[in-house]
Amino acid sequence: MTEYHPLHDGWTISGADVADLPAKVPGCVHTDLLAAGRVEDPYLDENETKQAWIGRTDWTYRTSFRTDLDAPRIDLVCAGLDTVADVEVNGEAVGRTANMHRSYRFDVRPLLRPGDNELKIKFSSPYGYAEALQRELGDRPSAYAEPFNFIRKQACNFGWDWGPTLVTAGVWQPIGLHSWRVARLAEVRPQVTVARGVGRVELRVRLERAAEEPVTIRAVLTRGGKPMQIDGRVAGRVAQATVDGIEALLILTVDEPELWWPRGYGEQHLYDLELTVDSAAGERLDTWSRRVGFRSVRIDTADDAFTLVVNDVPVFVRGVNWIPDDVFADRITRDRLATRFRQAADANVNYLRVWGGGRYESEDFYDLADEMGFLVGQDFLFACAAYPEEEPLAGEIEAEARENVVRLAARPSLVMWTGNNENLWGYEDWGWKPVLNGRTWGSGYYHRLLPRIVAELDPSRPYWPGSPYAGTPDRHPNDPAAGTTHVWDVWNTDDYTKYATYRPRFVAEFGFQAPPAYATLRRALSDDPLAPDSPGMVHHQKAADGDAKLARGLANHLPPPRDFDDWHYLTQLNQARALAFGIEHFRSLRPLCMGTIMWQLNDCWPVTSWAAVDGDGRKKPLWFALRDAYADRLLTLQPRSGREITPGGPDRPVEPGAVVPPDGPPALVAVNDGTGPWTVTAIVTRRNLAGEVLAGADLAATVEPGGAVTLPLPAEVATADDPATELIVADCGDERAWWFFAADKDIAWPAPEFRTEVGDSSVTVTAGTILRALTLYPDRLDPGAEVDRAGVTLLPGESVTFTVRGGDPLDLAALTSRPVLRCVNDILK
Repeated sequence: MTEYHPLHDGWTISGADVADLPAKVPGCVHTDLLAAGRVEDPYLDENETKQAWIGRTDWTYRTSFRTDLDAPRIDLVCAGLDTVADVEVNGEAVGRTANMHRSYRFDVRPLLRPGDNELKIKFSSPYGYAEALQRELGDRPSAYAEPFNFIRKQACNFGWDWGPTLVTAGVWQPIGLHSWRVARLAEVRPQVTVARGVGRVELRVRLERAAEEPVTIRAVLTRGGKPMQIDGRVAGRVAQATVDGIEALLILTVDEPELWWPRGYGEQHLYDLELTVDSAAGERLDTWSRRVGFRSVRIDTADDAFTLVVNDVPVFVRGVNWIPDDVFADRITRDRLATRFRQAADANVNYLRVWGGGRYESEDFYDLADEMGFLVGQDFLFACAAYPEEEPLAGEIEAEARENVVRLAARPSLVMWTGNNENLWGYEDWGWKPVLNGRTWGSGYYHRLLPRIVAELDPSRPYWPGSPYAGTPDRHPNDPAAGTTHVWDVWNTDDYTKYATYRPRFVAEFGFQAPPAYATLRRALSDDPLAPDSPGMVHHQKAADGDAKLARGLANHLPPPRDFDDWHYLTQLNQARALAFGIEHFRSLRPLCMGTIMWQLNDCWPVTSWAAVDGDGRKKPLWFALRDAYADRLLTLQPRSGREITPGGPDRPVEPGAVVPPDGPPALVAVNDGTGPWTVTAIVTRRNLAGEVLAGADLAATVEPGGAVTLPLPAEVATADDPATELIVADCGDERAWWFFAADKDIAWPAPEFRTEVGDSSVTVTAGTILRALTLYPDRLDPGAEVDRAGVTLLPGESVTFTVRGGDPLDLAALTSRPVLRCVNDILK
């Protein structure tokens, strides 16, 4: 029987002036140094800059172990080494690694001896390796002055516009000895499909051999412990095979299988698939198991669209971009991922895009996605740079792609492979061509190698060459009229209202920044006082001109902040509004636009960024806005001329992707992403700031599942007599939409009047005047406290109850006053 013995104990690391320091495996040098008190927490203040030497140092890991020598084959299995390493057993070279994103296996049986054995792994400096290759192959342009495109390592280790520069090294995945005889499962590649009521599993198996005796391979598919029907032949006796292994094909079918559905569309039915290898004498040699789900997936690109279709149902993607949840992978536990996934689910997200500057995500990640019904798009690991296509990188890239495509092939949640992040766009628009001067830059990977690998190893899933990509090489890759697009002019140069000028088919990235929660800042920074330009705040803002862009965004919409507390509240509010504005606009264009993937769900450390959940796991106001904007039923007021926005509409054909100014008065748009029809009976009123009704109308419509209906407003409702003092409110049951004719900075808000009632775990606010974007920040009093809503606007006489969870009992007076309880009208001119 195959046996696996982890080698996770007794490790030490040495390097620079560090000698034989205890090391955790799996882990990395940074966390070992931190645990030993040799470095300060790199996430606090400016400590990150003090640790640059770690990535420029060679490190040696050592451990000893004992093993018996009964098995004819004993392999050292390295699930992940970070990154360039020479492996030795008992002083003898075993092999060399140069890729964090793949595993390695070495036959060490001839090198083992009775008693104690020593394992040594010498990690070379990532910088030293990458910079040497950079000199050898010639430089390539990238978004950052770091050599991450010359080493197969997590690119964001080298810093990003939201992440620290902490270049890791170490045994970052499990490592152990695998003892086996006769044969082992070298590769199991399942292809799971469903068509015409029949579920089909094609299992392609490759064996590695230590002996030529025949083996029996058997596959069993069960649900609730009950075997499914098995058709076809099970590969049986094998006369001979090479040491590279022998292949077999096993086919299993299920009539009328219960389907796996994305969250919100049905149940996530999963089946247990087990594969066994037995010797001729009946000895169990090896096993393999996975859970699989039957579902079909394709991308409809007719008429330049980009529509994800699952089980023949078009799905509007309500997505978020996902980055590694911590710089140090050993900190990312299943429980931590489950918390983040629950935060995504509670925000009505149905799609996670795994961004190409991070990693091929873990088994825990995909287990949770399978169980919870998230759709996942996995980027191949290329981001924001030109990548050489020469050796040794080309061979490593092919090896990592093949391994990870096979590893993830059974996952029903995985619905798309994407070739890269922004590299096709970068080649066209970022000034790369004269710098490259004819050198390779990665197009061969995205247009030839990777699609060939996916077609060969995982043909049941679509492949898309890049994000963004417009569908054909002869079209600008970021053309919003076709395929997928990224919208970054809003953050970089323009106001967020520019989102309304876009008519895209699918928006795969767009975002707006804000600082993290106050409790997160206070934990991470010792600045006294905190200020937007205090040293720690500046260091934890990684975006180019980020603070200037935040200031520009505020100046366009909100009153000027008087102090840090105002700045913190207003920048978080502006972020929430920007993303809600964009998402509601894009969703209102359905079916012209069929997806939005906002940047980004999570952070890897405490930082001012585009995330909805900060580096300490706290929800920003953006998270609550995301929850509302991604709700199954969306009621939104959008500018409309009364003419169709669908391509080919009878009154005004609008070219997809056209960038045109929004025109016309507001109209009510109802979007239904639920599974049943929605009967809309809306009361729409134009009011003054005192809440008095100036005009009103009742509107009604039935919105079919997957539909959107636009309801024009009567002129007396849609037109303001005094834009600075009037607004529109649309109510339909629990759904509400707002329209303000002027920016907050141009509205003469009344001084806020309200009364509060505090319960054991709640704060109820009743408005005496209109209260704009009322938000409660209990984490300012207790870092463990969180609230259930944010950014609530109340008309005079209306009430809202904030539920506070976690933390110790809070000071009642502080809980109901500034800076804990905030609204826009407490910042008076």
